[in-house]
Amino acid sequence: MSILENNKMKKAILFGASGFVGSELLLELLDNPIYEEVTIVVRKPLNTTHPKLRILLGDFNSMPGLIEKISADIVFIALGAIQNSKQNSVEFYQIDHDYPVIAAKILKKNGAKSVFLVTAAGANPNSKFKYVKTKGETERDIIALDFEFTHIFRPTMIVGNRKDKRPFEKIGMKIWKLIHPVFIGRQTDYKEIDGKEIAKAMNNASLNQTEKIKIYNWKEMKIYSNSKEQITLV
Repeated sequence: MSILENNKMKKAILFGASGFVGSELLLELLDNPIYEEVTIVVRKPLNTTHPKLRILLGDFNSMPGLIEKISADIVFIALGAIQNSKQNSVEFYQIDHDYPVIAAKILKKNGAKSVFLVTAAGANPNSKFKYVKTKGETERDIIALDFEFTHIFRPTMIVGNRKDKRPFEKIGMKIWKLIHPVFIGRQTDYKEIDGKEIAKAMNNASLNQTEKIKIYNWKEMKIYSNSKEQITLV
């Protein structure tokens, strides 16, 4: 049964609204008539206003207290640390693993039915590569929370008009593509994709949820980003 089968308006909460994919996803959610309220948790105020938008200011340490009394139907997580040569591995793990898992756990306890998570192509908790290993552990631990619906989006290289530049991540992903055996025979899963397309795919996928666990690689994200499905509220 789809979470939206009864066509009742929903509440969403988004983590990562200040990032590239998250900022695009926020626009999609605010424009979607199925959502009566969209809550975001950000470290700094955004230059965005909307009648449906609720902004909470907080960071990794204060986030649990901010959301412990918040209820939402659907949780969207588009968090990701910037990969560079000076990155603190502890901070990276907090942002890419701990933050998403803690947030999802609290919100499920508060009644959330679905979680939408952005990770990375080839995510694998057993990988030797820190980046995909961390993404894989995040997937594993959020799936273990047993939401009614878990949607995981696995982009490789995210392109588009970013505000932040990630040269080390781009170089690393290109090298990884050449040496990692998981890419052999499945090249279509590892094409570049625009952040706007990921956001559209997440928003469109939220309109009709029927599979308990669904993975979106490049092909699925392209299909859902072009979906014209509409929900009519009654």
